[in-house]
Amino acid sequence: MANEINTKVITGTVRLSYANVWEPQENDSGDLKYGTSILIPKDDKDTLRKIKAVVDGLKEQAKAKYNGKLPAKFHTPLRDGDEERPDDEAYAGHYFFNASSKNKPGIAKPIGRDTNGKTKFEEITDTTEVYSGCYAKVSVNFYLFDTKGNKGIAAGLNNIVKVQDGEPLGGGRSSVNADFADEDFEIIVDISDDDDFMN
Repeated sequence: MANEINTKVITGTVRLSYANVWEPQENDSGDLKYGTSILIPKDDKDTLRKIKAVVDGLKEQAKAKYNGKLPAKFHTPLRDGDEERPDDEAYAGHYFFNASSKNKPGIAKPIGRDTNGKTKFEEITDTTEVYSGCYAKVSVNFYLFDTKGNKGIAAGLNNIVKVQDGEPLGGGRSSVNADFADEDFEIIVDISDDDDFMN
């Protein structure tokens, strides 16, 4: 087996959940990191194949490092949303993994093509444009970790390209119209300034 493998994966269209991509959040170790959960449709065979190839390669590296076998409770990143989040509709029919980084990810959107036919991008700076629930393509790097007795494979978050909006997940604020359009209200007219009303 070659010692070096390409650990970068660029996903197909995925959905972001728990997207803390604008401001870092403190993790369980006390480190400030940017991160997101990445939901991959189970029918996106191409993305899943690419992830499996990288994970399998890293497993072989781990075996070589740990005397020919994987350590007990070796963590692998890809999880089944139907099994682990059965009550969450957003995770139904998806695999998912978490990706994080100490550095802020690049965040952009496609705006057309240049004269060579290459996609052109525009940086997104409006923090409301990329959120939990939107759809994107994401660049990640998988790597081996061995921290405080925990061993496995994790994903580093590189770049995010938004491709379309989606229904906000987990606390996205709804509009006044969405909340109250079907409610009945008694319309009260303020007549306090009409001095001639009783005259």
